[in-house]
Amino acid sequence: MKKLVMPSTSTQFKEQYYYKKELSELCRRVGLPMSGTKAELNSYIEKYLSGTPVSEIKAKRPRVKKPALMADSIRLDTKVVGSGFVFNNEARKFFAAYFGTEKFSFKKEMAIVKRKAEQENDTEMTVADLIRRSLQLSKDKDQIASVSEERTYQWNNFVRSFFLDPATVQFTDRLKVAGLLWGYVKNTKQEKKYSSALLETYADEVEEYLKLK
Repeated sequence: MKKLVMPSTSTQFKEQYYYKKELSELCRRVGLPMSGTKAELNSYIEKYLSGTPVSEIKAKRPRVKKPALMADSIRLDTKVVGSGFVFNNEARKFFAAYFGTEKFSFKKEMAIVKRKAEQENDTEMTVADLIRRSLQLSKDKDQIASVSEERTYQWNNFVRSFFLDPATVQFTDRLKVAGLLWGYVKNTKQEKKYSSALLETYADEVEEYLKLK
């Protein structure tokens, strides 16, 4: 179990992960407010480490929890924070009707966007914004996955061609040499394919690499 010590700088604090119980204990030790969400406790400590006097760091007033909205009360301009909008069966009914589907399940991306809005107390975000941002986040992830898949495909073909080249038999650890060449090729604008010419182009780099092994 790690020893609980108050970091000396805000940078050091941000580099560590703390459980809420630990944050509360750190606050107690220096006289900061001990109650609130994890995000609020983090903010108290960051202000303290940034030089704000303890006397000026006040606990945020607890938000008055409003009753959860019914499906027929949810609209696209409904605020995500502070309106009583929550992810429940009523919200599912609203989204099912909006997307024209019989059943609706909350996606991870939607939860991420909503959680961020709550942590930042973004009282301007609407349900329409929630839908738009979560769909964009999902699209971005799909694009990243597509690029990653393409890179994997290119790498596999690169290695296959490398091993088929008789000139590479001279290397004891052929896979590592292939990886070295791939590292140069993937960061250039040239076609991401292996050719014997690469052995000449990067001959000095390969030789130096093998010396360091």
